[in-house]
Amino acid sequence: MSFFHALQINENVCEGCSHCMRVCPTQAIRVRDGKAHINEDRCIDCGNCFIACPHKAVFVKQDDFEEIFKYPCRVALVPAVFLGQFKDDISVSRIYAILKEIGFQHVIETEITTPIYTEAKNRLEREGNEKPLISSFCPAIVRLIQVKFPGLVDNIIPIKAPLDITAMYIRRKLVKDGWPEDQIGVFYVTPCAAKIAAVKSPVGEEKSSVDGVINMDSLYNRVYKKIKEQGHDYKEVKLPVAQLTSDSILTSLTNGERRLSVSEHSLSIDGMENCIEFLEKVENEEIEDVDFLELRACDQSCPGGILTYNNRFLTCERLFNRARYVAGKERRGELTRANEVEDEHDYLLDNIAVGPVEARSISLDPDISKALEKMNKIKELERLLPQIDCGICGAPSCDALAEDIVCNGCKLSDCIFVQRNMEARKDMKVEESLKIMEDIWGDEKINNFVKNK
Repeated sequence: MSFFHALQINENVCEGCSHCMRVCPTQAIRVRDGKAHINEDRCIDCGNCFIACPHKAVFVKQDDFEEIFKYPCRVALVPAVFLGQFKDDISVSRIYAILKEIGFQHVIETEITTPIYTEAKNRLEREGNEKPLISSFCPAIVRLIQVKFPGLVDNIIPIKAPLDITAMYIRRKLVKDGWPEDQIGVFYVTPCAAKIAAVKSPVGEEKSSVDGVINMDSLYNRVYKKIKEQGHDYKEVKLPVAQLTSDSILTSLTNGERRLSVSEHSLSIDGMENCIEFLEKVENEEIEDVDFLELRACDQSCPGGILTYNNRFLTCERLFNRARYVAGKERRGELTRANEVEDEHDYLLDNIAVGPVEARSISLDPDISKALEKMNKIKELERLLPQIDCGICGAPSCDALAEDIVCNGCKLSDCIFVQRNMEARKDMKVEESLKIMEDIWGDEKINNFVKNK
């Protein structure tokens, strides 16, 4: 089964520095011939490589903005985090108006269906047998579990994220309003690469209700340019914006789901390293009495996504300010909300489930006996390697090199320590050792190093 990946490497820019290889949480990256290469079976589109690359060789594949004009009816699915990129004095209705000015006919915040998502999630929390139940909100975490923790896939709550529920809702509403299905284009404004991958290759369903994805940073620049052009003479035009609840505004922040959870014992964890560390404990049955886990790959959750424009802490503060403002109106009974979503309550709940999440296991061999044989060979090789994970072999760790030797045709002599040992025993010439390094790091880099020394 093939998976779409938003993260790509521009080999013309890549220097083969190995920064990306060292930070990949699933060991999906290798350096060969002086360039980084991504193993698509292992990649989870978390964006760690994008952040780490000092040469900007890692880029995010996105849909061209002009794609929206292929559809007569154009919808922008905007997460609250996008609105949080702007200063507090720039109103929500002003941003909505600009989005409509640049091409969208409908603008809707993805979190508008959060109450329905929460209701379905809490129902499963009450009924679920697999504990802890793990949120499906963050697609990078879902893919991480598929690749690195396949034994925990049954713990993932099998329901759509608010993004997908809102896309399903708005598409149904527009069809009822008379728009033909094939004339409706729904575009999500994403803060991260993982959500692009989730739209293009959804987990648990054949096709997403979203037609395209627009990077948040590029759309922010478009909108902000319009704001600058308007200057101080802009006159606020109030739009019939469907207001989010104060709880919904905070959904995409860390603790956004946990604070609404019915589970007596739940935890919220953000940051890829923290999530991996905790999942290892869950896998090893070191964690007891936890009913629900909200796991988010990015620091501060969606405000920390690699495609956001502004500082994640400032974004969080702006969203908290907005939520406090809305909460005050809620307490005073000053807020009226559109009932369209509630009108579709039963339909959305009936269609909120997704199919089972399947493990993306990296099989050593389809034949079980051969797989076991390879596994034993890998363990033998691991004992022969120095276990210092220096990365000079072009693999992120000694264990990864051992697997590459068994499965991908690499050699034990790719290890620099093995090379030195063989040279000392007169089993390898220095020229042969240099040739191995050239194959890994590129002849230009090795020759320049030798020449300079």
